[in-house]
Amino acid sequence: MTLYIPPHFRVEDRDALYAFMEAHAFGTLVTSGPTGMHVSHIPFLPERGDDGAIRLLGHVARGNEQWQALEGAQHLAAIFQGPHAYVSPTWYANHPSVPTWNYAVVHAHGSARLMDEAELHDLLLRLSSIYEAGNARPWRMSELPPAYVDSMLKMIVGFEIEVESLEGKFKLSQNRPAEVPRVIAELEKGAREPQLAALMRDHSTAAKG
Repeated sequence: MTLYIPPHFRVEDRDALYAFMEAHAFGTLVTSGPTGMHVSHIPFLPERGDDGAIRLLGHVARGNEQWQALEGAQHLAAIFQGPHAYVSPTWYANHPSVPTWNYAVVHAHGSARLMDEAELHDLLLRLSSIYEAGNARPWRMSELPPAYVDSMLKMIVGFEIEVESLEGKFKLSQNRPAEVPRVIAELEKGAREPQLAALMRDHSTAAKG
């Protein structure tokens, strides 16, 4: 599986790609192999070791046949998508022009292994802690009856993906640098898509100048 990335839009900075995956951790898991192609949409937990190696932790329902194909998959990719928006040619100063779509994605390729129950339990504790952190009274998995937790764990399967390569495509009008400030201004207007505007600022020399 190869992502089409024109040179203008390629991002290779692993720190930037890792930060993007952390910020947009709900991704798409795609595998293909002897049993065909499988696709799931799940929250991932990215983590990076002291050696710089990147791993992606996740889980799927036991009823989802994809878990049975994970370890033997011939191709595996986790896809993370960030902010995106339509860009109108009416925003440009230079014409003729056509519409386009600005967006940012990261594809992580690698191989997977299945977790044991202890690792899965730890993953669920970590995930719930992250996503409950903003609540005034966070829900805590540790407060559930142990028998109930055990029964729930049996209904899901955890896995760890060892990331072997990363592809980053940030299509943010880099091929039309003179128009970038105008596109940013339009995306910020009426809070149309401020996150995409901020990402364009971060990756644009014209906007920073």
